[in-house]
Amino acid sequence: MTELLNTLLDAIRDMDPALRTVVAGLGIMLETSVFVGLVVPGDSIALIAAVGVTSPAQFSWLVVALMAGSLAGESVGFALGRWFGPRLRGSRAGRRLGDRNWALAEHYLGERGGVAVFLSRFLPVLHSLVPLTAGMAGMRYRVFIVWTFAASLVWSLLVVSLGSGAAAGYERLAGTVKGAGLLFAAAAVAAAAALWALKRWFFARERRHMRSEEIEGGDAR
Repeated sequence: MTELLNTLLDAIRDMDPALRTVVAGLGIMLETSVFVGLVVPGDSIALIAAVGVTSPAQFSWLVVALMAGSLAGESVGFALGRWFGPRLRGSRAGRRLGDRNWALAEHYLGERGGVAVFLSRFLPVLHSLVPLTAGMAGMRYRVFIVWTFAASLVWSLLVVSLGSGAAAGYERLAGTVKGAGLLFAAAAVAAAAALWALKRWFFARERRHMRSEEIEGGDAR
């Protein structure tokens, strides 16, 4: 396992840094675009690219590329929502997402405003629907892009720090601990599972919060 991980790490680092950075930026642009984000694993591409970071300059350029890709992708979603929102919602792909998810995105945006744009970057499904819904709802682009910029910055720094830090930690571990590959693989799986569980918990928490507010609002009326 250690030899396999060493081979994979070397292969990623042997890639041209500029090409690796551009691919990561394009991947996250597709991941944050409407509907495409449901099938393109932009987070995984970004993490793999971060594993190859070997200098502060590469770290900085990858953060910039991920932010640019995220801002471009979410801006595309916003524009499509502004111009073609209802048509996209009624399309085959839109119907497959389900009315519940569309209603959830609308309600979330209505309750939280710009905060919903920020938080949706870290939530499953909503990260693809909220930009589109914001455009449909008539949110000002200036407001949308400010919150998107903040979320993209936090997310990009987090992903690149995790990927590059994990690679550096593995290299130190591999030089001192026998079976470091198995330990690292187990830790990676545990971290991925924990991150997935955290996202699902936060998503469920936000849904419960919105449901309780909707019930209270109904009682008040």
